[in-house]
This record gives sequence, C-alpha cells and structure tokens, in this order.
Amino acid sequence: MIDRIPIDAVGVQERVARLCTRSIKKESKLQALDLALRMMDLTTLEGSDSEGKVRQLCNKALHPYTELPNIPSVAAVCVYPNRVALAKSILKDSSISIASVATAFPSGMSSLQIKLDDVNYAVSEGADEIDMVISRGAFLSGEYARVYDEIAQIKEACGTAHLKVILETGELGSLENVRMASDLAMKAGADFIKTSTGKITPAATMPVVLVMLQAIRDFHVATGKKIGMKPAGGIRSSKQAIQYLVMVKETLGNDWLDPSLFRFGASSLANDVLMQWVKEKTGRYQSLNYFSND
Repeated sequence: MIDRIPIDAVGVQERVARLCTRSIKKESKLQALDLALRMMDLTTLEGSDSEGKVRQLCNKALHPYTELPNIPSVAAVCVYPNRVALAKSILKDSSISIASVATAFPSGMSSLQIKLDDVNYAVSEGADEIDMVISRGAFLSGEYARVYDEIAQIKEACGTAHLKVILETGELGSLENVRMASDLAMKAGADFIKTSTGKITPAATMPVVLVMLQAIRDFHVATGKKIGMKPAGGIRSSKQAIQYLVMVKETLGNDWLDPSLFRFGASSLANDVLMQWVKEKTGRYQSLNYFSND
C-alpha cells in the first residue's frame, strides 16, 4: 500500500546545512517575523491547565503585545477537548482557529472507539482543527493498514474540521520511517502532517522536517493536493523559525508561506519572535519580562 523510499541521510544533512546559510536582509526579516507569528499555534497541553490559563493564552493570541497593536494575531490556539468551548467563547469574533488534540494524546494508546469519541467530543465543543496522534506501536510493527484505517476513520469523524496527523517522529527511528509515515498519513486523508506532540525529545528537527516537506511536494505533484506542514516542539528562536521558512520556500514554493499550509507548534517561540519584531520596528530590544509567559 505504501512504498518505502530510501533516504540519503547525508544528503539531507548537507541540504539543511546549505539552507541555514541563507542571508536574510532587514526588510525580509521583518516580513518573516510577521509571517512566523501569523503561522503560530499557541498551545497549552498540561494537566494543570485551568480556566484562567486558557483565558490568558487566548488573550495573548488576540493581542500578542499590547504596546504595539498592529502586531498580527496568531493562527490558532490549541487546547485539550475539555477546554475547547471556553477558548471558542473567547475567540468567537476573531479569525483565530480553535485546535484540539485528540485520539488519546500524546500516547495514542487506546481503542479506536475511544479515539473516535474523543474527536467527536472536541468537534461538538467547537474545534476547527483536530491534532491526532498515530499509533506508533502499530506502525513500527508493520501494521500499516491499521494505521491508515484509523486515520481515515478519524478524518471522517472530523467533519468540516481540519485534521493534523502527528507522526511523533522522535519515536519512528529513521528518516525512511518518517517518509513512509508521512506518505501514509497524506493518503489516508490528513490535511496537515505534524512532527511531534512536544512531549518527547527529539521533537522537530530540520532534517526530519525537510523529509516531510519533500513528501508533501511529491504528493502534490502526484495528486494536485496541497497538504500542510506543522513542525512542533524544540523551535525556540526567531532565527530557527526563519530557517524553517527558507526551507519551506525552497522546497514547496511561495504557496506554502501561508498559515493555511504551514504552522509552528511552539509556544515558547512566540516571545522571541515578539522581541525580535519589536526590535526591528523600534530599533530597541525589549526584555523577555515585557511579554507574558505562556
């Protein structure tokens, strides 16, 4: 059903190294920072998530830095299913999407029926996007048809909500497996493929993301369908974010430089992007203490 494509790991590393040497001028840097912020999914996925914490995150999504009101808002806020309705009530008059993790996040170790119930509940509460995790144990055991069928059924349960499929690449063991899981997820109906839950290390890495972007490129050539990409976890600096945007542009082209097709799942990245954005606009650095710690 899914072919295993050999990956030249050395070639991937060399390509990443070349991409990281690209020089970005000031005007382009400001455009990239603006874009990175608009592509961000602000996320809180802790057992300690309270109503107050979700409210604070939603307010930051709406107004990332109140001292400069022309700073753009983010793409989405991502929460657990039981916090979707609250986030929806706060963000209902904005363009910010509500994303929810589901399918026994982050382990995926549950029955298909429980996973479907999880998705149905999140959608009924108002989720615009569902971030599901694949069954890594099944994938690594060669049960590819099972993984495919789960994704396809969860896609159907999403209805009009977009489906992001989390591969948890840090557990897949090789770039060949990353490519195979990417191809499988896209063929099963994913609207986005996503690197990680952010709960294990390593999370997003540039070689892994490059392999996933190449899979998206080849899928688009074969089918005409544009699949989105979301690196999540481990991206903490504006410099890293801009390097990822260069990779997207040179691998997939300008169409993917849009929040509808590329997202950053890295809340810790937001403050560094804001700090650099303010510096580029005003010529002055602000301390991280000036930005809310979400």
